[in-house]
Amino acid sequence: MSVAVRVIPCLDVHEGRVVKGVNFADLRDAGDPVALGTLYGDEGADELTFLDVSASVEGRATTLEVVRRTAETVLIPLTVGGGVSSAEDVDVLLRAGADKVSINTAAVRRPEVIREIAARFGNQVLVLSVDARRAAHAPSGFEVTTHGGRQSAGLDAVEWSERAAELGVGEILLNSIDADGTTDGFDLAMIAAVRAVVDVPLIASGGAGRLADFAPAVAAGADAVLAATVFHFGSVRIADVKLALREAGFPVRLSAA
Repeated sequence: MSVAVRVIPCLDVHEGRVVKGVNFADLRDAGDPVALGTLYGDEGADELTFLDVSASVEGRATTLEVVRRTAETVLIPLTVGGGVSSAEDVDVLLRAGADKVSINTAAVRRPEVIREIAARFGNQVLVLSVDARRAAHAPSGFEVTTHGGRQSAGLDAVEWSERAAELGVGEILLNSIDADGTTDGFDLAMIAAVRAVVDVPLIASGGAGRLADFAPAVAAGADAVLAATVFHFGSVRIADVKLALREAGFPVRLSAA
């Protein structure tokens, strides 16, 4: 691997505040998105992901005012998701300051939207968010969920990731619903299973709890590691994650922070 591994804090935003729970439930306040985004940029984060976690559930678009304030303040690339359902939604978010846009529920409902967005803006702006959980009935052992992990999509997570890559997504954000917020470590088997069928960059999400958790995710096939709980509540610092990855033999962009 010659491309630097990216370390990406995730801001799960609900009603204008960053929140974090366990398995997408029991949300607790973690702070102001603009303040946290600025802090993470200063600490050497490579990118920032902003997810409006209640947009799809409530059937509305992402809260643009918070996106604009975050984009105006944070200097690192910003990925925004939540309630994105069309190329028009992507256009609005890019104009609000997003560098990339994440889509989940709408792509499951109508996969062709992936091709439409990629054709209009280029696949480099489109991230497919795959919220997956273990399921014995799924061929790969993992199934896709939607609406913030609340509903089964009736799709195999590995098969869906492969199809989405063929349709034109530029990256896949693979989030383990089972591991989300538990701080018990990434689902390495899930990462490896998706890596085996896609060539696009793969972002591992869900379960980071210790410095020792990050390098195995990259070894399993992740090009980037995303975390929320450990960064928001101070148990792990971004600079320490990068040092741990470098010590494990993976290239990273080091910061003076």
